[in-house]
Amino acid sequence: MDFNYLAELLFPQITTLPSDIEEQYPARQLPEGAKVTRFAPSPTGFVHFGGLFPSTVAERLAHQSGGVFYLRIEDTDAKREVPGAAEGLIKTLARYGIEFDEGAILGDDGKICDKGIYGPYKQSLRGNIYQTFAKQLIREGKAYPCFTTEEELDALAAVNKKEEIKNTDWQAEAEKKRAEMLARRNFTIEEVEEHIKAGHPFVVRILADGDAEKKLKFTDLVKGAIEIPENDEDFVLLKSDGIPTYHFAHAIDDHLMGTTHVIRGEEWLPSLPKHIQLFRYLGFKLPKYMHIAQIMKLDEFGNKKKLSKRDMGANMDDYTRMGYTPEAVCEYIMTLLNSNYEEWHMQNPDKSYKDFPFNIKKMSVSGCLFDFNKLDDVSKNVISKMSAEDVAQKVTDWALEFDPEFGAELAADREFAEKIFAIGRGGKKPRKDLATLADAKPYMGFFYDKFFTIQDQYPESFDKSDIIATLESFKTSYDYADDMNSWFDKVKAIADSLGYASDMKAYKADPSAFKGNVADISMFIRVAITGKMNAPDLYTVMQILGKDKSFARIDAMINSLK
Repeated sequence: MDFNYLAELLFPQITTLPSDIEEQYPARQLPEGAKVTRFAPSPTGFVHFGGLFPSTVAERLAHQSGGVFYLRIEDTDAKREVPGAAEGLIKTLARYGIEFDEGAILGDDGKICDKGIYGPYKQSLRGNIYQTFAKQLIREGKAYPCFTTEEELDALAAVNKKEEIKNTDWQAEAEKKRAEMLARRNFTIEEVEEHIKAGHPFVVRILADGDAEKKLKFTDLVKGAIEIPENDEDFVLLKSDGIPTYHFAHAIDDHLMGTTHVIRGEEWLPSLPKHIQLFRYLGFKLPKYMHIAQIMKLDEFGNKKKLSKRDMGANMDDYTRMGYTPEAVCEYIMTLLNSNYEEWHMQNPDKSYKDFPFNIKKMSVSGCLFDFNKLDDVSKNVISKMSAEDVAQKVTDWALEFDPEFGAELAADREFAEKIFAIGRGGKKPRKDLATLADAKPYMGFFYDKFFTIQDQYPESFDKSDIIATLESFKTSYDYADDMNSWFDKVKAIADSLGYASDMKAYKADPSAFKGNVADISMFIRVAITGKMNAPDLYTVMQILGKDKSFARIDAMINSLK
């Protein structure tokens, strides 16, 4: 068969050669050892937590090595594309510190544009490139067309796929498909000419030369040395609309854009034989591959399952709504990616997670378990180290979007809010009250009259008269100018006067000798002023609230008890 003639029949509009395309994409001039990585999502919806996983690895590998990290939008499946998803994806990744050196970016007008000389970075704009290489494979006898008549298209549309799958004998079906595949390879130039003249659509399939019974030895940077079967499937390279499949597009783009390392989920491992064959057919150097283990979570029965799109925490927008800071989420991801991150962080508590020397060898081979409790612990630690000004800003911004009434109160008096967030902040052991920005209102809402309520009731074991006497005596002795020690001395004096132990050692030695202890007296006051049994340091709370507001709440409590 004259393959050159066949190629011209199929692609008369393509006049470029692969060499012409190669000239447009010069080799990158980078330091030795520099890695070129990419994040190449499809704009089919929200950014999945599982997407932030490989993008973080790719970003770390590139930037730690002095390389390049770029964003490519794989939008070849128009049916699945969601309008605005690509723009939202870029904004979400930026929120989580994923910085691209080049690729698809948002321009000043909010629309996607290119940064860099290796574009277009949207695959839908690269059709001529893919068809050029497809035409070359046909010239070399490594690919062939497969036509579909109108009658066959109608028949396919009429098939009830669910019923067909349910009634399938899989072994027989596999043999049937294999026979059909081999039969497609047998055609004549005259048949192709007739199809072209009739306007029948065609796909381009690779002419597989592998044997599934034979194994390829391959080294994956995460999985290590593995063996995979050779590819014996004539999979599709170009669909009937001239748009490439993922397999074909990624091979061409990764080569032209100079990608050295491909980081992706282990669900792509079965496709590796196809990609190895593609790179060999195209004459490209195969990049290094890292297949990352899937992120798992426990179901209601305690069994591990893949984190699906429907699970809470799968959508990166969930974290924004729940009030997790990007810093906390990114640091949590590092604990999942590298087993030695936490040890490093303990030794370098003031350094950013981006200073951590990320190591491929420390990645989990079996999979990572997503755990909200662990995320909360990481988040508490991250927020506790922020300045009061920073926390106040973040909480205000979050609340204005998700709890406008609370946000308005915070924004109305930023200085007041900063005083509240400054309680217990700083020092070697800062308070860790907030796991999320959403926790701020339950934690400190009582400072604002609009949100103040008595949440905790006094235990019935205490005499109301003792509570009233405590509150009245406290009002009498209180002096706003007292320092913390003087303030507490007066609280202890009230305890002694009412038969409560001011000395905790004495109380522990003989609890029956006292009605209670000074902690109980403090609790009587705390509930009246904050409405809660557990609240920040009461002395500091009153310094912020002021005498008048504190006394008004104490008076209200006394009246309610009487």
